[in-house]
Amino acid sequence: MSKTNHTEIAIVGAGIVGLAHALAAAKRGYKVTVFERNLEAVGASIRNFGMVWPVGQPNGKLRDRAFKSREIWLEVVEKAGLYHDPSGSLLLAYRQDELDVLEEFMATNEGVDTIALLNAEAVAKKSEAAITEGLLGALWSSTEVTVDPREVIQKLPAFLASNYPIEFQFGKVVNAIAYPNLQVGNESWTADRIFVCSGADFETLYPQIYAESNITKVKLQMMRTVSQPANWRLGPSLYAGLTLTHYGSFSHCQTLDALKKRIELETPHFPEWGIHVMVSQNGLGELILGDSHEYGLTPDPFDRAEINNYVLDYLQTFAKFPELKISETWHGVYAKLAGKTEFIAEPEANVTIVNGLSGAGMTLSFGLAEENISLL
Repeated sequence: MSKTNHTEIAIVGAGIVGLAHALAAAKRGYKVTVFERNLEAVGASIRNFGMVWPVGQPNGKLRDRAFKSREIWLEVVEKAGLYHDPSGSLLLAYRQDELDVLEEFMATNEGVDTIALLNAEAVAKKSEAAITEGLLGALWSSTEVTVDPREVIQKLPAFLASNYPIEFQFGKVVNAIAYPNLQVGNESWTADRIFVCSGADFETLYPQIYAESNITKVKLQMMRTVSQPANWRLGPSLYAGLTLTHYGSFSHCQTLDALKKRIELETPHFPEWGIHVMVSQNGLGELILGDSHEYGLTPDPFDRAEINNYVLDYLQTFAKFPELKISETWHGVYAKLAGKTEFIAEPEANVTIVNGLSGAGMTLSFGLAEENISLL
């Protein structure tokens, strides 16, 4: 008779959501086992900007969750000796309708000391990459932190396993769950609590739950430049007017409608492909550029050169760099549930699905994990 292995907390998936829940549980003294089907996590968690971006989350619960995540991120990457840059961010406005949104945003966040509306002269002091010609103003936020998603997802498991009661089972597919049992390939496991953090894989575990939820997949295209010469640094991450239409923190602004209508009229390809443009930089000096958003349960496996060209063309209207040579292009796929910032379900007792962080996994996962594990 084959042996049955046991763990107190079983987590399916070693992406950022799974790692965050593993850390939160282990800090509370639970024995944790993380199962990852690949030899290392290669999903959405490594295919993003690496930006922890609290300013993109609306006031209240989500902003608080983002700040909690930021606090944990800084603690973890400092202890693990991983690249991180608390460089903040600048959102650049060149059109009056963009500035109108920024001014309304500032008015509705009165008293928040981590943000400020800057003029072109002040922007030039913070960023040599930002184009200040024609710049009407910019939203400065001091809270944003950049990590290297490839580095942290690859190296965090070893750090966590060395410092907490966490074991990683890489190359192990959880085929089925019937609490308290997990079938892991040809191995049998039991667990006191199970968290399913399997990202855009809706097909392997509890597919009926996902089908009934209306959750979908989002494909995004991104690029990376070669390392910038002479150790040139970007400084604050940069974005421009398109980003105002994408993030929940700005959605309450009544001035947003005029901006959206102008974009739809002048550049309909941006909303057609869900394009907004951001740039961050990793510890190797490479710039991370993107992105687009295509929705559907079967993402197109083929990337469109025209989308990348739209991103590059728009990027060069607000930022300049020593070297814009592209070294890599790729796409990522993440889960999203319309109108929600996370999808949490309990398909059976003591089993929790955690998914659908809507592209904000790096910003929200550690905070959400603290909330979920505190309920144990």
